[in-house]
Amino acid sequence: MANDHKLFSRREFIQRSAITGAAAATFGGTISSIGAGVAPVSDSESLFDKPMRWAQLVLVENDPGNYDPQFWLDYFKRIRADGACLNAGGVVAFYPTKIPLHYRSAWMKDSDPFGELLAGCRKLGMRVIARTDPHAVRPWVMDAHPDWIAVDAEGEKRRHWADPELWVTCALGPYNFEFMTEVHKEIMSLYRVDGIFSNRWAGHGACYCEHCQRNFREFCGKELPRNNDREEPGYQDYIVWRNQRLAELARLWDDELRRINPQSRFIPNGFPDLKIMGELLAIAFIDRQGRRGLTPPWANGKYAKEHRAVLGKKPLGGIFSVGFEEPHRWKDSVQSESELRIWVADGIANGVRPWFVKFCGVLYDRRWLKVVEEIYQWHHRAEAYLRNEEPLARVGLVYSQQTARFYGGERAQQKVEDHAMGMYHALIEARIPFEMVNDGLLAADHVDRFKLLILPNIAALSDEQCQLLREYVARGGSLLATYETSLYTEWGKERKDFGLFDLFGASYKGQKQGPMRNSYLSLEKDPRTGQYHPILAGLENAGRIINGVHRLEVEAHEELPSPITLIPPYPDLPMEHVFPRVPKTDIREVYLRELGSSRIVYFPWDIDRTFWEVMCVDHGRLLRNAIEWAINEERPVTVTGPGVLDVTIWRQKESMTVHLVNLTNPMMMKGPFRELIPVGAQRVQVRLPEGKRARRVRLLVSGRTPRAEEAQGRLSLTVPSILAHEVVAIDL
Repeated sequence: MANDHKLFSRREFIQRSAITGAAAATFGGTISSIGAGVAPVSDSESLFDKPMRWAQLVLVENDPGNYDPQFWLDYFKRIRADGACLNAGGVVAFYPTKIPLHYRSAWMKDSDPFGELLAGCRKLGMRVIARTDPHAVRPWVMDAHPDWIAVDAEGEKRRHWADPELWVTCALGPYNFEFMTEVHKEIMSLYRVDGIFSNRWAGHGACYCEHCQRNFREFCGKELPRNNDREEPGYQDYIVWRNQRLAELARLWDDELRRINPQSRFIPNGFPDLKIMGELLAIAFIDRQGRRGLTPPWANGKYAKEHRAVLGKKPLGGIFSVGFEEPHRWKDSVQSESELRIWVADGIANGVRPWFVKFCGVLYDRRWLKVVEEIYQWHHRAEAYLRNEEPLARVGLVYSQQTARFYGGERAQQKVEDHAMGMYHALIEARIPFEMVNDGLLAADHVDRFKLLILPNIAALSDEQCQLLREYVARGGSLLATYETSLYTEWGKERKDFGLFDLFGASYKGQKQGPMRNSYLSLEKDPRTGQYHPILAGLENAGRIINGVHRLEVEAHEELPSPITLIPPYPDLPMEHVFPRVPKTDIREVYLRELGSSRIVYFPWDIDRTFWEVMCVDHGRLLRNAIEWAINEERPVTVTGPGVLDVTIWRQKESMTVHLVNLTNPMMMKGPFRELIPVGAQRVQVRLPEGKRARRVRLLVSGRTPRAEEAQGRLSLTVPSILAHEVVAIDL
């Protein structure tokens, strides 16, 4: 029952949550003991590790009797799909449910569309998970159980935004905890599927129903906050409470399924706290089906890296839609072939297993079928080289959900995500292999494989997280940080000084400047050597470059010459007045330190966010140089040649792979791609694992065998050209 699931106190939950970086004692048990008394997690992980190519068919209510199920089973076989996700229940049941109020498709009559597809997939040897969607119900459900319906901040029950006939359910109350629990148990009892995948299970915004109000009050003694403002009383408590409540729901469903089928798992479609998700799940899927607006094509790889940062070696699927993902929701039309290919390629290159989703069993546009078939058949041929053991990148880009929530709040996109996007793009342009690092996982076993951690305005860090970063540096790791990194506690409360002031070699003076107009950076030679610092490589003749938009006033702990100093803002109109009022200062705009084998770079301004906004080439070059200086070691792979490539490097059991995804396209920053434009020859040099030699080298996409040279533990070869994606496979 809803109230039988223990809610920890706020203090108890914080001690177990990602916010403090605490480890596996989450939700009253170790990670491996979730679902106490049933099969261990490793059994489920083994079961889910087999499928490499997933197919999802989302039936619409009038599909039964109107679509051809055998067509889809033949297609699944032809494309070598080995996992399937099939619509079962929730908003609409596609099987003969016996549960009162569980609405059955009016078109299915006495048939069993779900069971029919399930049986066909099992004949093909596929793993099958059932899809449910609990986010909406019909009017008679609302009449019978009005307390199951979500309530808005004005106290009104929520009609569905897209279909006014439906009502939106509360995700945190008895509809999910009781009714949908019975639905999931019925599906598992009838069909013993490998798992249940729930879409839109976590709710749509805050709910103010009687259950949520009472449960929240019992949790922290406060009233539910009425908006998403991080300064709103109770906002912090609400984030913690909601995460806990959803984790309890996921754990409940997982337990109930595994009591019926011990090897099955509950698989939520997304989880608001990725660290908790990584602890709870045996497998996860990224529901980022395509790009819209100004989303870059490398965003699919970014989503993959963020999820892998918490999942480790657990399998990860990447859901992609064959249709458009624009907000206008054209679900029955088809995306361009080139756009599909580049989006999927970047996901595969970054470690996801492809999962296509088709809405509606009736085909209106068949153009996508051949594209997905070619991608999946190639993936099947290359499968041995796509079962990755570990990435070999030596750079970790830290991301922080707590910074977004408690520092960014309603402006998280501008204050947090734009910094991350700018740094990510700079790394892509520099062709530096890198991984994402969740800021809740900063202990040695997660970060010591990296030589450098980058903190793009990771403003909200706890004392414990700061200490973990100090220990990382003490073990020889390097740091690059920007702007307000560590200036706030994990709850978004401003400190008097940086939490990492001792590593930065600088202290906050209590003042911020910005938005600035017409400010510059003076590039200086070292007066002791007469030379420019390596971070200014390629900028020696510039004299000065543009500044960012926001900066902090900081004070150096030691007097050292700075390669970059401030030229303060001056008028930009009228044109006759555009000249610097203060042409030179000694105000440092970068702090560089060497601590043993560690190197520290701190920019007290928003270089990453400004780079994302204006794409200044000088900022990109400065970031690349600073990263190279901080790494202070040879890259695991170096790729030189024309164009923009996403470069990743992986180790498998008996091989290595280097993925090269060609992003060079006039539609790179505003899709969709109209065509794929090949780039010319790329020179690739790979550092081989110590004690290993290359036995064979192949290009998996073109099928060529390049001429390779090996010397001093390094393998060199040339990739003649790349259309969308090439994979250098090295058998060891």
